[in-house]
Amino acid sequence: MSALGHVRVLDLTRVRAGPTCCRVLADYGADVVKVEAVPGTDPNEGINGPRDGSDMQNLHRSKRSLTLNLKSEKGRALFLRLVEGADVVVENYRPDVKDRLGIAYEDLAKVNPRIILASISGFGQDGPYAKRAGFDQIAQGMGGLMAVTGLPGQGPVRAGAAVADFSAGLYAAIGVLTALAEREVSGEGQWVRTSLLEAQIAVMDFQAARYLVDGDVPGQAGNDHPVSTPMGVIETSDGYLNLGVGGDGQWRALCGALGRPELAEDPRFATVESRLEHREACWAEIRPAFREATSDEWMERLTAASVPAGPIHRMDAVFDDPQVAHSGIAEAVEHPRRGAIRLVGQPVKMSRTPPRISRPGPDAGEHTDEVLREAGLSDEEIAALRAEGVV
Repeated sequence: MSALGHVRVLDLTRVRAGPTCCRVLADYGADVVKVEAVPGTDPNEGINGPRDGSDMQNLHRSKRSLTLNLKSEKGRALFLRLVEGADVVVENYRPDVKDRLGIAYEDLAKVNPRIILASISGFGQDGPYAKRAGFDQIAQGMGGLMAVTGLPGQGPVRAGAAVADFSAGLYAAIGVLTALAEREVSGEGQWVRTSLLEAQIAVMDFQAARYLVDGDVPGQAGNDHPVSTPMGVIETSDGYLNLGVGGDGQWRALCGALGRPELAEDPRFATVESRLEHREACWAEIRPAFREATSDEWMERLTAASVPAGPIHRMDAVFDDPQVAHSGIAEAVEHPRRGAIRLVGQPVKMSRTPPRISRPGPDAGEHTDEVLREAGLSDEEIAALRAEGVV
């Protein structure tokens, strides 16, 4: 059984945010058909690197691929024919492109009133920036993330992962699933919209709320938590650890693990508020002790005392970690040319209908004939479309 095995998705997306949305749906069983440009017609072809490369395989696994020239009249007509039997269309063009192609929500709803269109843009479907091209780092900057990342006074720093792209894809997937659930009641589809900018602001969460509610403009705090201490990176005799002391009970437990119970009674450090007020003094008291033992020794001691802490891994160590290995998030799939490869699985487990990577990322147009036959086209019709460059 698969959770979304009854759902067909037409995936018009590229780069990262849109493919992330469709990857979630595909791994949970949806029949995702990646609709791609006919080879040689897209000036940005290969933007995610080689077809067999890590990024393309990770983004587009579990999908089928059909090539189609949407700029031709026959290509558009064929796409609308596919829409008749689909549940969801996902696109991340600039907002005006789908209008020019004649595949806006109103066009799709005419042929299938139950269709759900998910649109992901850089800045929104309307407004003063609607037609601007949007990329992850631009949204990180405009959404406030780069202003709070990095060491104080360092200047803006981007996050090391595509936070805006990824979160926009996840929010779009949430929107699609919500619309599918609502359609069970109304029988009607709808237009789901999100943007990199809105998703990035949403991910700022408590940092954004600090400004909206209290007028507090957060700045860079480096590796320290903005409003709680000691919570951040601390040096050991052979490396570094993340220390996560939040409440006063955790602070007292840390003081005991350090062999410094008197620190728990020091009025400068006795409460969350006083520790934050004396942040530098608090760190200065505990740093020397941490340098006297290794990271592994400290992890053992802190875990025994129920003090939140963790190692800081490079990617190789991440997947060697026993808990990560146990989770199964590195999922194996057989690739026709690369052999067995591992990709990043879904982090949400389900007891009856678990996600799985059903196939590696497809070759461009690998399933064109298969998908068109399912839509009722004969082999002769498909051959004629191919000869005309429609597919």
